Amino acid sequence: MLVLVAPGQGAQTPGFLTPWLDLPGARDRVQGWSDAIGLDLAHYGTKADADEIRDTAVAQPLLVAAGLLSADALGSRTAFGAVAGHSVGEITAAAYAGVLSEADALKFVRTRGLAMAEASAVTETGMAAVLGGETDVVVAHLEKLGLTPANINGAGQVVAAGTMAQIEALVADKPEGSMKVVALKVAGAFHTHHMAPAVATLEKAAGDLSPADPALAYVSNKDGHVVTTGADVVARLVGQVANPVRWDLCMETFAERGVTGIIELSPGGTLTGLAKRALKGVPSVALKTPDDLDKAAALVAEQTA
Repeated sequence: MLVLVAPGQGAQTPGFLTPWLDLPGARDRVQGWSDAIGLDLAHYGTKADADEIRDTAVAQPLLVAAGLLSADALGSRTAFGAVAGHSVGEITAAAYAGVLSEADALKFVRTRGLAMAEASAVTETGMAAVLGGETDVVVAHLEKLGLTPANINGAGQVVAAGTMAQIEALVADKPEGSMKVVALKVAGAFHTHHMAPAVATLEKAAGDLSPADPALAYVSNKDGHVVTTGADVVARLVGQVANPVRWDLCMETFAERGVTGIIELSPGGTLTGLAKRALKGVPSVALKTPDDLDKAAALVAEQTA
Protein backbone atom coordinates (compact mmCIF):
# COMPACT_ATOMS: atom_id res chain seq x y z
CA MET A 1 0.00 0.00 0.00
CA LEU A 2 1.33 3.41 -1.02
CA VAL A 3 0.80 6.28 1.44
CA LEU A 4 0.82 9.97 0.55
CA VAL A 5 1.86 12.38 3.31
CA ALA A 6 1.92 16.18 3.59
CA PRO A 7 4.39 18.06 5.82
CA GLY A 8 3.59 20.67 8.46
CA GLN A 9 4.85 24.06 9.50
CA GLY A 10 8.59 24.39 9.78
CA ALA A 11 9.21 22.52 6.52
CA GLN A 12 9.17 25.77 4.50
CA THR A 13 12.39 27.38 3.26
CA PRO A 14 12.92 30.61 1.31
CA GLY A 15 12.18 30.21 -2.40
CA PHE A 16 10.92 26.63 -2.15
CA LEU A 17 7.86 27.34 -4.31
CA THR A 18 9.92 28.77 -7.21
CA PRO A 19 10.47 25.60 -9.28
CA TRP A 20 6.87 24.45 -8.86
CA LEU A 21 5.59 27.64 -10.48
CA ASP A 22 7.28 26.64 -13.74
CA LEU A 23 4.89 23.72 -14.16
CA PRO A 24 2.10 24.20 -16.72
CA GLY A 25 -0.78 26.23 -15.28
CA ALA A 26 0.81 26.52 -11.84
CA ARG A 27 1.19 30.31 -11.79
CA ASP A 28 -2.42 30.83 -12.78
CA ARG A 29 -3.64 28.43 -10.07
CA VAL A 30 -1.53 30.11 -7.41
CA GLN A 31 -2.70 33.55 -8.54
CA GLY A 32 -6.31 32.42 -8.24
CA TRP A 33 -5.72 31.07 -4.74
CA SER A 34 -3.89 34.27 -3.79
CA ASP A 35 -6.78 36.42 -4.97
CA ALA A 36 -9.27 34.25 -3.07
CA ILE A 37 -7.49 34.46 0.28
CA GLY A 38 -5.88 37.90 0.05
CA LEU A 39 -2.28 36.67 0.28
CA ASP A 40 0.38 36.80 -2.45
CA LEU A 41 1.48 33.18 -2.32
CA ALA A 42 3.84 33.48 -5.28
CA HIS A 43 5.71 36.36 -3.65
CA TYR A 44 6.07 34.60 -0.31
CA GLY A 45 7.03 31.31 -1.93
CA THR A 46 9.72 32.81 -4.16
CA LYS A 47 11.05 36.10 -2.79
CA ALA A 48 10.33 36.27 0.94
CA ASP A 49 13.05 35.58 3.48
CA ALA A 50 13.01 33.03 6.31
CA ASP A 51 11.56 35.45 8.86
CA GLU A 52 8.69 36.45 6.57
CA ILE A 53 7.64 32.88 5.89
CA ARG A 54 8.01 31.98 9.54
CA ASP A 55 4.88 34.06 10.13
CA THR A 56 2.13 31.55 10.89
CA ALA A 57 -0.44 33.44 8.82
CA VAL A 58 1.86 33.13 5.79
CA ALA A 59 3.49 29.75 6.30
CA GLN A 60 0.32 27.71 6.62
CA PRO A 61 -1.42 28.73 3.36
CA LEU A 62 1.93 28.56 1.57
CA LEU A 63 2.49 24.97 2.67
CA VAL A 64 -0.99 23.87 1.63
CA ALA A 65 -0.62 25.57 -1.76
CA ALA A 66 2.72 23.85 -2.36
CA GLY A 67 1.28 20.52 -1.30
CA LEU A 68 -1.66 20.85 -3.68
CA LEU A 69 0.58 21.87 -6.59
CA SER A 70 2.90 18.92 -6.08
CA ALA A 71 -0.01 16.51 -5.62
CA ASP A 72 -1.51 17.62 -8.90
CA ALA A 73 1.83 17.25 -10.66
CA LEU A 74 2.23 13.78 -9.18
CA GLY A 75 -1.12 12.54 -10.48
CA SER A 76 -1.77 8.80 -9.91
CA ARG A 77 -4.41 9.40 -7.22
CA THR A 78 -5.77 5.87 -7.55
CA ALA A 79 -2.35 4.45 -6.67
CA PHE A 80 -2.56 5.50 -3.02
CA GLY A 81 -4.22 3.48 -0.30
CA ALA A 82 -4.00 6.11 2.45
CA VAL A 83 -3.25 9.78 3.01
CA ALA A 84 -2.18 11.77 6.06
CA GLY A 85 -0.73 15.16 6.88
CA HIS A 86 1.29 16.46 9.78
CA SER A 87 -0.48 19.35 11.56
CA VAL A 88 -1.43 21.89 8.86
CA GLY A 89 -0.59 19.17 6.34
CA GLU A 90 -3.85 17.53 7.40
CA ILE A 91 -5.68 20.20 5.40
CA THR A 92 -3.65 19.30 2.32
CA ALA A 93 -4.49 15.64 2.97
CA ALA A 94 -8.18 16.47 3.35
CA ALA A 95 -8.20 18.18 -0.03
CA TYR A 96 -6.34 15.28 -1.65
CA ALA A 97 -8.84 12.81 -0.19
CA GLY A 98 -11.72 14.83 -1.61
CA VAL A 99 -13.07 15.98 1.76
CA LEU A 100 -12.53 19.66 0.92
CA SER A 101 -12.30 21.45 -2.41
CA GLU A 102 -8.98 23.16 -3.08
CA ALA A 103 -10.67 26.55 -2.72
CA ASP A 104 -12.20 25.61 0.64
CA ALA A 105 -8.91 24.14 1.84
CA LEU A 106 -7.06 27.40 1.08
CA LYS A 107 -9.74 29.56 2.68
CA PHE A 108 -9.84 27.35 5.77
CA VAL A 109 -6.07 27.29 6.18
CA ARG A 110 -5.93 31.07 5.76
CA THR A 111 -8.40 31.41 8.62
CA ARG A 112 -6.40 28.85 10.63
CA GLY A 113 -3.12 30.67 10.10
CA LEU A 114 -4.53 34.07 11.05
CA ALA A 115 -6.30 32.68 14.14
CA MET A 116 -3.20 30.84 15.34
CA ALA A 117 -1.01 33.89 14.73
CA GLU A 118 -3.41 35.98 16.80
CA ALA A 119 -3.38 33.39 19.60
CA SER A 120 0.42 33.27 19.47
CA ALA A 121 0.64 37.03 19.97
CA VAL A 122 -0.95 36.84 23.43
CA THR A 123 2.12 35.26 25.04
CA GLU A 124 5.66 34.78 23.69
CA THR A 125 5.72 31.06 22.95
CA GLY A 126 7.60 28.59 20.79
CA MET A 127 8.47 24.98 20.06
CA ALA A 128 11.59 22.83 20.17
CA ALA A 129 12.33 19.29 19.05
CA VAL A 130 13.85 16.88 21.55
CA LEU A 131 15.93 14.32 19.67
CA GLY A 132 16.61 10.93 21.21
CA GLY A 133 15.64 9.42 24.52
CA GLU A 134 12.73 7.22 25.58
CA THR A 135 9.38 8.85 24.82
CA ASP A 136 7.97 8.30 28.31
CA VAL A 137 11.06 9.80 29.93
CA VAL A 138 11.04 12.80 27.59
CA VAL A 139 7.32 13.47 28.09
CA ALA A 140 7.65 13.29 31.87
CA HIS A 141 10.56 15.75 31.77
CA LEU A 142 8.61 18.18 29.59
CA GLU A 143 5.63 18.09 31.91
CA LYS A 144 7.91 18.75 34.87
CA LEU A 145 9.04 21.94 33.12
CA GLY A 146 5.45 22.95 32.36
CA LEU A 147 5.83 22.17 28.65
CA THR A 148 3.39 20.26 26.43
CA PRO A 149 4.52 17.33 24.25
CA ALA A 150 2.83 18.96 21.24
CA ASN A 151 4.10 16.54 18.59
CA ILE A 152 4.98 12.95 19.42
CA ASN A 153 6.54 12.09 16.09
CA GLY A 154 8.06 8.68 16.75
CA ALA A 155 11.56 7.74 15.60
CA GLY A 156 13.03 9.34 18.73
CA GLN A 157 11.51 12.78 18.26
CA VAL A 158 9.17 14.68 20.57
CA VAL A 159 8.36 18.36 20.03
CA ALA A 160 7.86 20.50 23.12
CA ALA A 161 5.74 23.63 23.17
CA GLY A 162 5.27 26.38 25.73
CA THR A 163 6.46 29.82 26.72
CA MET A 164 9.90 30.93 25.57
CA ALA A 165 11.05 30.86 29.20
CA GLN A 166 10.01 27.21 29.42
CA ILE A 167 11.76 26.44 26.10
CA GLU A 168 14.94 28.07 27.40
CA ALA A 169 14.71 25.95 30.55
CA LEU A 170 14.46 22.85 28.37
CA VAL A 171 17.54 23.82 26.36
CA ALA A 172 19.46 24.24 29.63
CA ASP A 173 18.10 21.00 31.11
CA LYS A 174 17.40 18.43 28.39
CA PRO A 175 15.76 15.08 29.22
CA GLU A 176 17.86 12.13 30.28
CA GLY A 177 19.00 10.11 27.28
CA SER A 178 18.21 12.77 24.69
CA MET A 179 20.91 13.94 22.30
CA LYS A 180 19.92 17.55 21.73
CA VAL A 181 17.14 20.13 21.69
CA VAL A 182 16.52 22.07 18.46
CA ALA A 183 14.36 25.21 18.24
CA LEU A 184 11.81 25.07 15.41
CA LYS A 185 10.95 27.66 12.74
CA VAL A 186 7.49 28.33 14.10
CA ALA A 187 6.02 31.36 15.84
CA GLY A 188 3.94 29.89 18.64
CA ALA A 189 3.12 26.98 20.94
CA PHE A 190 0.94 25.10 18.50
CA HIS A 191 -1.17 22.12 19.58
CA THR A 192 -1.38 23.35 23.17
CA HIS A 193 -3.87 25.25 25.35
CA HIS A 194 -2.26 28.46 24.07
CA MET A 195 -4.18 27.87 20.82
CA ALA A 196 -7.63 27.57 22.44
CA PRO A 197 -8.83 30.93 21.02
CA ALA A 198 -8.14 29.65 17.49
CA VAL A 199 -10.42 26.66 18.04
CA ALA A 200 -13.46 28.92 18.47
CA THR A 201 -12.60 30.77 15.25
CA LEU A 202 -12.23 27.54 13.30
CA GLU A 203 -15.48 26.14 14.66
CA LYS A 204 -17.24 29.11 13.14
CA ALA A 205 -15.36 28.78 9.83
CA ALA A 206 -16.18 25.07 9.65
CA GLY A 207 -19.85 25.95 9.46
CA ASP A 208 -19.26 27.31 5.95
CA LEU A 209 -17.77 24.02 4.70
CA SER A 210 -19.61 21.19 2.93
CA PRO A 211 -17.25 18.26 3.45
CA ALA A 212 -17.50 15.02 1.49
CA ASP A 213 -16.50 11.65 2.88
CA PRO A 214 -12.85 10.71 2.17
CA ALA A 215 -12.27 8.89 -1.11
CA LEU A 216 -9.37 6.96 0.44
CA ALA A 217 -8.22 6.09 3.96
CA TYR A 218 -7.60 9.35 5.85
CA VAL A 219 -5.34 8.82 8.87
CA SER A 220 -5.85 11.36 11.64
CA ASN A 221 -3.19 13.09 13.76
CA LYS A 222 -5.45 12.89 16.78
CA ASP A 223 -5.05 9.17 17.39
CA GLY A 224 -3.81 7.52 14.21
CA HIS A 225 -7.32 6.26 13.43
CA VAL A 226 -8.75 6.09 9.92
CA VAL A 227 -11.58 8.62 9.66
CA THR A 228 -14.44 7.67 7.36
CA THR A 229 -16.73 10.73 7.28
CA GLY A 230 -16.08 14.25 6.10
CA ALA A 231 -17.82 15.71 9.12
CA ASP A 232 -15.44 13.86 11.45
CA VAL A 233 -12.41 14.99 9.43
CA VAL A 234 -13.46 18.64 9.75
CA ALA A 235 -14.22 18.30 13.47
CA ARG A 236 -10.74 16.89 13.99
CA LEU A 237 -9.15 19.68 11.92
CA VAL A 238 -10.82 22.20 14.22
CA GLY A 239 -9.78 20.58 17.49
CA GLN A 240 -6.32 19.66 16.23
CA VAL A 241 -4.83 23.14 16.66
CA ALA A 242 -5.04 22.86 20.47
CA ASN A 243 -4.25 19.14 20.81
CA PRO A 244 -1.05 17.12 20.32
CA VAL A 245 -0.07 15.66 16.96
CA ARG A 246 0.39 11.89 17.27
CA TRP A 247 2.42 11.20 14.15
CA ASP A 248 3.85 8.14 15.88
CA LEU A 249 0.37 6.61 15.90
CA CYS A 250 -0.16 7.58 12.25
CA MET A 251 2.98 5.65 11.30
CA GLU A 252 1.81 2.69 13.39
CA THR A 253 -1.41 2.70 11.37
CA PHE A 254 0.57 2.79 8.12
CA ALA A 255 2.47 -0.27 9.27
CA GLU A 256 -0.67 -2.10 10.39
CA ARG A 257 -2.27 -1.48 7.00
CA GLY A 258 0.76 -2.84 5.16
CA VAL A 259 2.57 0.26 3.91
CA THR A 260 5.00 -0.57 1.10
CA GLY A 261 5.94 2.95 -0.02
CA ILE A 262 5.62 6.61 1.05
CA ILE A 263 5.62 9.79 -1.03
CA GLU A 264 5.83 13.15 0.73
CA LEU A 265 4.42 16.23 -0.93
CA SER A 266 6.33 19.50 -1.24
CA PRO A 267 8.27 20.72 0.67
CA GLY A 268 9.18 17.11 1.37
CA GLY A 269 11.88 15.64 3.58
CA THR A 270 10.71 15.84 7.19
CA LEU A 271 8.17 13.01 7.20
CA THR A 272 10.17 10.69 4.96
CA GLY A 273 13.07 11.23 7.35
CA LEU A 274 10.93 10.06 10.26
CA ALA A 275 9.66 7.11 8.21
CA LYS A 276 13.18 5.94 7.39
CA ARG A 277 13.83 5.52 11.10
CA ALA A 278 10.42 4.24 12.23
CA LEU A 279 9.38 2.22 9.16
CA LYS A 280 12.73 0.70 8.24
CA GLY A 281 12.94 -0.77 4.77
CA VAL A 282 9.88 1.07 3.39
CA PRO A 283 10.94 2.99 0.26
CA SER A 284 10.09 6.67 0.15
CA VAL A 285 10.38 9.74 -2.05
CA ALA A 286 10.29 13.35 -0.86
CA LEU A 287 9.06 15.89 -3.41
CA LYS A 288 11.44 18.78 -2.84
CA THR A 289 11.40 20.07 -6.43
CA PRO A 290 9.72 18.92 -9.66
CA ASP A 291 12.94 17.03 -10.43
CA ASP A 292 11.77 14.47 -7.85
CA LEU A 293 8.56 13.68 -9.75
CA ASP A 294 10.29 11.06 -11.90
CA LYS A 295 11.48 9.21 -8.80
CA ALA A 296 7.98 9.35 -7.37
CA ALA A 297 6.48 8.08 -10.64
CA ALA A 298 8.97 5.22 -10.62
CA LEU A 299 7.95 4.26 -7.08
CA VAL A 300 4.27 4.40 -8.04
CA ALA A 301 4.91 2.23 -11.10
CA GLU A 302 6.91 -0.28 -9.06
CA GLN A 303 4.20 -0.49 -6.40
CA THR A 304 1.28 -0.81 -8.81
CA ALA A 305 2.87 -3.15 -11.37
